[in-house]
Amino acid sequence: MTNTFGEELIGQLKHDFPRSTITHVDTVAAREARYSDWPDWVHPELQQVLFDKGIDRLYTHQAECAQAAFSGHDVVIATGTSSGKSLGYLLPTLTSLADDPTACAMYITPTKALGSDQLQSVLGLVRDVDDLAGVHPAPYDGDTPTEARRGIRDATRFVFTNPDMLHAGILAAHSRWARLLRHLKYVIVDECHTYRGVFGANVALVLRRLLRLAAAYGSTPTVVFASATSADPSGQATRLIGRPVRAITEDTAPTGERTIALWEPGFIEGAEGEQGAPVRRAATTEAAEIMSALVREGARTLTFVRSRRAAEIVAMRCAEELVVAGRADFASRIASYRAGYLAEDRRRLEQDLDSGKLLGVATTNALELGIDVGGLDAVVMAGFPGTVASFTQQAGRAGRRGQGSVVVMVARDEPMDTYLVNHPEALLGKPVENSVFNPANPYVLRGHVYCAAVEKPLTPEDVEAFAAHDVVDDLTARGFLRRRPQGWFAVPQLEGEITPDSAHGAVSLRGGSGEEVMIVDMSDGRLLGTVDSARAASQVHDGAVYIHQGEYFVIEELDLDNYVALAKPETPDYTTQARSTTDIRILGEPSELINYSPGLWVANVDVEVTDHVTGYVVRLSDGTVSEHIPLDVPEQTLYTRAVAYTIDPLVLQEMGITAGEVPGALHAAEHAAIGLLPLLATCDRWDIGGVSTALHGDTGLPTVFVYDGHPGGAGFADEGFARFHEWITATFETVRSCACESGCPSCVQSPKCGNGNQPLDKHAALKLLGALVTMTATTPQTS
Repeated sequence: MTNTFGEELIGQLKHDFPRSTITHVDTVAAREARYSDWPDWVHPELQQVLFDKGIDRLYTHQAECAQAAFSGHDVVIATGTSSGKSLGYLLPTLTSLADDPTACAMYITPTKALGSDQLQSVLGLVRDVDDLAGVHPAPYDGDTPTEARRGIRDATRFVFTNPDMLHAGILAAHSRWARLLRHLKYVIVDECHTYRGVFGANVALVLRRLLRLAAAYGSTPTVVFASATSADPSGQATRLIGRPVRAITEDTAPTGERTIALWEPGFIEGAEGEQGAPVRRAATTEAAEIMSALVREGARTLTFVRSRRAAEIVAMRCAEELVVAGRADFASRIASYRAGYLAEDRRRLEQDLDSGKLLGVATTNALELGIDVGGLDAVVMAGFPGTVASFTQQAGRAGRRGQGSVVVMVARDEPMDTYLVNHPEALLGKPVENSVFNPANPYVLRGHVYCAAVEKPLTPEDVEAFAAHDVVDDLTARGFLRRRPQGWFAVPQLEGEITPDSAHGAVSLRGGSGEEVMIVDMSDGRLLGTVDSARAASQVHDGAVYIHQGEYFVIEELDLDNYVALAKPETPDYTTQARSTTDIRILGEPSELINYSPGLWVANVDVEVTDHVTGYVVRLSDGTVSEHIPLDVPEQTLYTRAVAYTIDPLVLQEMGITAGEVPGALHAAEHAAIGLLPLLATCDRWDIGGVSTALHGDTGLPTVFVYDGHPGGAGFADEGFARFHEWITATFETVRSCACESGCPSCVQSPKCGNGNQPLDKHAALKLLGALVTMTATTPQTS
């Protein structure tokens, strides 16, 4: 029997990497298409243009989406990568723009790359249809030149933007967009599954403000969502706009055969990590070498990584491997792609990748979404991308033309990845996660309510629609809003407070502090990039190693007062990692409390988290720690949500855990649980934090907290509370199945531990977690 394309490549990789383990291989069979007739309302010239481009039939899901939207129903189309979702919303949109010379539309994208790709597609259709000559599709985002913005506001009937610019540039100046808002027929929200956590809550409120203003100007646009396959696309879309949305979820597009391999790197011989733990090869190093091997075999490859810095490193390492292998000609056709590049650099990379000029690209999730990249044969992932939805999206980047493809997911040395490569059933064929976000989060809602009042005075109906009664009362009591017969009006504040003019700028949609620290090359004054000020102390502290487009820097000084970090060009042979201490305080009574069994309580609580970066460690290239450097930086305080479990010391004693083992047991269990929470909630382990203590001041008992790393909470801790037994069971299985003796990054060590993974007791943690699984399997008593 002849091996498939994917099986041949996997066989070659097995030969090339004898020390690594392929834990599972799965082949997804090809699928034939199902088609439907064209709707009779499609503009004839538009239909002819599509015929000329080779699109002579519609997939059934495209036709269903187009018909629903054209009939005025809010709809979400949630089908696989490369299934042609865009035609489902472009047919009704462009037909309406052609039939009505005043009609307008808005396309909203989470990434610039996707927006640019969709704009080019629309321009290609518009230029060949006479009745669309006056549409003038145009981008309106941070890259749009200032001198072009007025012309776009005055002329375009189809604007391409993102949530950030919609909030700060369109809603904040809505009177300048009156023409478009008055005639707004369609709002397209692409890749809506990416809107989760605090970002999702912010985007939901921006969309609701958009629809509120459109109604004020006299329009009632139909909203069309496009999404990757998700657990509840209708529920997700409904939460985003606050009104019912119909879902189309059956994918009727053809797919090529896809071979998926789950990969675990081998250990580095002789290397020891913290507490003497064995050290696996880094996922980024392994992914770069796999990418090099695939490119040498003739497979055009896209490698996904988790950070901007990793994109740079993987591209450089892959090119070096190709040079060593005697393929310097291939090495020059490898590049990195990430946010932070100039617009023209991004466009050039996108074009070179699509045309085949580039053979391999290392990228962040900036290239995960629907941008059409033709002819890719392979995808490598340096670590699980955080959600099953993202895994599916990234895997779908290859084989978009129906050809066979191969996907390799390289596990990072941490609990989540270790669990998935050893439990493939939890990843492959598993329904994707439900996107978790809460538009009623008062910390998020407060800024949007004030912005909405600035845009147009709030009516009682608005307050009801935003579910903002308490927030409006609070803003009114503090003098930000004033109640009048016509509604609530925004009130200018004293100097130093928020004002109507500064309201929109004070709201950061991405969940950061709203203030950006500029990273500047002190040798020539270049702006290298920016980082949110809340993360600056841990990422660009004095002495931190920083990488920008292949150039290495060491941070000379972080000035938080002036929001600047000065970077000095250097080429260090080490990396740095911040160390910190974290204190947590419970605020008020728990919103929910469950007594699963005698001596065990699990609570959903509001907390105050105080984090203090105390120093950093210098880690050599082989993974070993060289030295610890102290730092003196201000404390950071966060008010958020947490799931906490408290255990009576007598119960711990009955588990066989001595008083001396309690701190290490709780700490190890906390780390492992943080690593596994993303299995249930659409979060990254960097979105959540934890604290464990043998005697907490507020409970008077041994307590473990896992908290959301965003003000007011993002819904992650709430999900952990609701699914505590399922969560703790997966955590126990991960720690129990890890082959290490006393704890390693695959089970109980954490890459972000502020205490240097001390103390940790894997064996005592197994006793604790095993007992928790048993105790939480019973019917709980709710307090």
